[in-house]
Amino acid sequence: MTSQTASGPQADSGKAAALAAVATTIVAWASAFVAIRWVGRSYEPGTLALGRLLVGTLALGGMVAARRAWVTPTRREWGLLVLCGVAWFAVYNVALNAAEREVDAGTTAMLVNIGPILIAVFAGLLLAEGFPRWLLAGLAVAFAGAVLIGLGTSGEGGASVTGVLLCLVAAVTYAVGVLSQKPVLRRLPALQVTWLACAIGAVACLPYAPALVADVRDAPAGATAGLAYLGLVPTALAFSTWAYALARMDAGRLGVSTYLVPPVTIVMAAVLLGEFPRPLALLGGALCLAGVALSRRK
Repeated sequence: MTSQTASGPQADSGKAAALAAVATTIVAWASAFVAIRWVGRSYEPGTLALGRLLVGTLALGGMVAARRAWVTPTRREWGLLVLCGVAWFAVYNVALNAAEREVDAGTTAMLVNIGPILIAVFAGLLLAEGFPRWLLAGLAVAFAGAVLIGLGTSGEGGASVTGVLLCLVAAVTYAVGVLSQKPVLRRLPALQVTWLACAIGAVACLPYAPALVADVRDAPAGATAGLAYLGLVPTALAFSTWAYALARMDAGRLGVSTYLVPPVTIVMAAVLLGEFPRPLALLGGALCLAGVALSRRK
């Protein structure tokens, strides 16, 4: 009786901590879409990605050193870490930064958050989990939403369609990152996994180093402060809280929580940037999220 009573509060505390981690991640990632839109006026997509990852790597490295808890990855885990770092931290960031030069922050957030559908598709292809009818229905609805977003932004010029495609690249690499990160978190500490993936992403972006030096020299102080914010909060903090939650929650259920990122992003962008998705793009974004919801039905 005593042990059962003690386990109840501990379980509740663990759930509360995981939910707090999810909430922190949602708000931080929503703010990232807005910050990228603003900082991207002074930094190129590649230099912004490298600068953000360097700041994040330094911050996470200090946290890892302070904890002094290191688990040596196996060869398979190193392979998954490299895949996660290159896909989610390097390619994702460069594609996202380039996309937000063409597409507003809210629309970008809605497109990128079709990631949970892609996670399920990749699981069906690579893990033989199959393709339930609700997944196929959700995929069709989300695709229709992406088409509407493309039509809704094409009035501003062909480059906006390119921005939509870049958002989809970001969504794909996000899905690859989640699927490659989850198995590693079964044995390695979440903070260590996040730091290693971030450092690998920074190494992959090192070709942008000379351009980063030039951008830091020429950019306004406020833009550079925004770059530092992106490295500290949406990268170091948010990816750590995401990994913490992912180690304690089902990946599918956790992915559903990202439904909240686009609405929060739209509100932040309206307040801070004075921008709002165009009506057709907003409808398409709603269809994308509806498609994600359909894909999660059993």
